[in-house]
Amino acid sequence: MEIKVVKTNAPKAMPQSDSLEFGVNFTDHMFMMDYTEGLGWHDATILPYGPIELMPSAMVLHYAQEVFEGLKAYRTPDGQVQLFRPLENFRRLNRSNKRMCIPQIDEDFLLEALKELVKLDAQWIPEGPGTSLYIRPFIFATDPYIGVRVSKQYKFMIIMSPVASYYKGGMAPCRIFVENEYARTVRGGTGEAKCGGNYAGGLAAQQKVKELGYDQILWLDGESRTYIEEVGTSNVFFLIDDEFVTPSLEGTILSGITRKSVIELLKHWGKKVVERRITIDELYQAYQDGKIKEAFATGTAAVISPIGSLGWKDAEMTFNDGKIGQYAQKIYDTLYGVQVGEEKDELNWIEKI
Repeated sequence: MEIKVVKTNAPKAMPQSDSLEFGVNFTDHMFMMDYTEGLGWHDATILPYGPIELMPSAMVLHYAQEVFEGLKAYRTPDGQVQLFRPLENFRRLNRSNKRMCIPQIDEDFLLEALKELVKLDAQWIPEGPGTSLYIRPFIFATDPYIGVRVSKQYKFMIIMSPVASYYKGGMAPCRIFVENEYARTVRGGTGEAKCGGNYAGGLAAQQKVKELGYDQILWLDGESRTYIEEVGTSNVFFLIDDEFVTPSLEGTILSGITRKSVIELLKHWGKKVVERRITIDELYQAYQDGKIKEAFATGTAAVISPIGSLGWKDAEMTFNDGKIGQYAQKIYDTLYGVQVGEEKDELNWIEKI
């Protein structure tokens, strides 16, 4: 499919790197294409960033048939632009599509379209420690129909936003609360898909923990409220004795690209990584026995978020004296170093533009 390019005739002033906020400013252009049943994906276009027309009866507004992804583009010290494992994001997008009954998209074509868009707006990639260009691909149902069925029309888009370092004052351990009232998902639900409903359903719990003075939620499984699943926007790892433990993918946990990269990196270093189900009671007992050396969350936005403490019922578990753990720091330095071209890409994760 040919990609039509319509350049803006009114380029915007780019914000200063030291004034960036996450998801507030957007580049001059965006990518868009449509799907029509019987025709397939068509009309691939790069065009000026701006409003889109949508009927009030568009099915996404009523039945939430949509998915999204998140990845970043980086500028290296020598001025090159590169992406971190973009095909992994597009493969996961198609897995989410399958769960949400959205048509599959050719992953190689998506990568081609993304590269063209990033090239066009490459000047928007900020320079400075921790900065990057956040990329948001998403798909939503546009069929103008009120009724519960699979949509016959969709729109795929990519928008991009320059972002500052997640840690403006340097990486800092966070306080997390174990949620045992609300449920994120259950087996057979949409937990393994990256769709907006998963996040909307967690807002009430997020508000609750903020009021309690915590930064994030640690979700337990929705059936028994005993098995650890994931942090609100990230996957989670615990270093227990000399073994890195992360909850296994049971159909309720998002298969994080950073999670996968951390597992591969640790194994590359010769460390033992175990993906398995772990209960909150087992974790608490390991904490009581002094076996937990550190804990951290993994995700695109922050890469690594050290967990300083974990609140559960009336207990407060503090890891590594509330300080950044040795491995959390080492993993962050290595992954971010590879992303921005300061570390050797030994595992072939980088896609050059």
